[in-house]
Amino acid sequence: MSTSTPLAKRILWGLVIGVVAAVATLGIGQWHPPTLALMQKISAAVFDPFGQIFLRMLFFVVIPLVFTSLASGVAQLGRLDRLGPLAGRTFLLFFLNMGIAVAIGLVMMNTVQPGHHLDEQARTQLMQEYGSSAQQSIDKKAAQPSMSFGTLVEMFMPRNLVGAVAGPSRDTLGDVLPLILFAILVGAAATQLREKERKRVQMALDTITDLMTKIVGFALELAPYAVPAMIYSVIVKVGVDVLLALSVFVVGCAVALALHLFGTMSLWLRFLAGRSPLAYFRQIRPLLITAFSTSSSNACLPASLAVAHDELKLAPSTAGFVLPLGATMNMSGTALFEGCVVLFVAQAFGVELTLSHQAILMLLSVLSAVAVAGIPGGSLPMIAGLLATFGIPPEGIGIIIGVDRILDMMRTTVNVGSDIITATVVDYQLRDRLAAP
Repeated sequence: MSTSTPLAKRILWGLVIGVVAAVATLGIGQWHPPTLALMQKISAAVFDPFGQIFLRMLFFVVIPLVFTSLASGVAQLGRLDRLGPLAGRTFLLFFLNMGIAVAIGLVMMNTVQPGHHLDEQARTQLMQEYGSSAQQSIDKKAAQPSMSFGTLVEMFMPRNLVGAVAGPSRDTLGDVLPLILFAILVGAAATQLREKERKRVQMALDTITDLMTKIVGFALELAPYAVPAMIYSVIVKVGVDVLLALSVFVVGCAVALALHLFGTMSLWLRFLAGRSPLAYFRQIRPLLITAFSTSSSNACLPASLAVAHDELKLAPSTAGFVLPLGATMNMSGTALFEGCVVLFVAQAFGVELTLSHQAILMLLSVLSAVAVAGIPGGSLPMIAGLLATFGIPPEGIGIIIGVDRILDMMRTTVNVGSDIITATVVDYQLRDRLAAP
């Protein structure tokens, strides 16, 4: 897949054009509402399906790419005893990353207190407009079993692996957690083969990975056109009224997300990976733009692997292990957002959350973020469950659904950026140990 500068610039310019056109449409809509209504219909009928072509091409390769890249990453270790340090360092950084992110979000919400800026009329209007969508998230959460040891076994080891990965319908992405476990087992088994056979297995896995990456290259050729179509559709549908009503919350979340990605992660790059943050973010800019436009960590996995290999020169075993896991488990932007939403809705409904409550919220946000599907809107059912846990009306999620799509784009960018930075840190710290014979 090519991540050349011309493509990155075309995608970035497409994003800018989409935003400017959408803002202009909203401005015209204030003076002539029929024009805005027409463009909303055109967005639903034309721009959304076109954007879906781009997304679906990426989703096509997610399942085979997760399996082959992760199995190959473990197989390349050569010896099973090398898996322990790699996995241990990876999971430690994942949870540290998410914990710091939630802490930043909670501090931001306590500082600006956006829920106190939302008047009764705006709250009622938002609940009426998005109440049905909120109820769907509540129902989806209620249908999920409570977390237990047995539930974890079912999550990672279903009786029917193929059925779990395929998903319940053609419109949903299947469970990736069982596939991750199976891929690790296949890679671990490959390390126990004779060297010649191990290399044969690894070569087959790498060949499939290369094929999937070529398909991603086809998809990215559409990106300069799909990105403006998707961002235009999102903005004209959200509308300026909802943005104004929730402006303090949106800005607070955006600042907290930016602080984590460009603040915390810059410190990690400088002190844990020995890299220049400015040069590094310039290298991964195409990946961050793709994450922002797709709102899906899973859809960005192919691009992440390509950037890790072509631009950052990370060890294939490290990138192949950390990035597929990160796309499913390392959801720092989602964890931050979940904590922010719970605190915001609590403030809007006058529910007091003490420091001890917020400490529990921090832990639960991290754990629930791990279980969130890496697809657009995947966190909403989890947030409904968190609201109920703290005695806050779950219907309150309807307050933020109007701006969730825009914030989803931001938090996905943080998720994906944190994934590849974590892979860079792990690669820097373990490269000599994993390369040793």
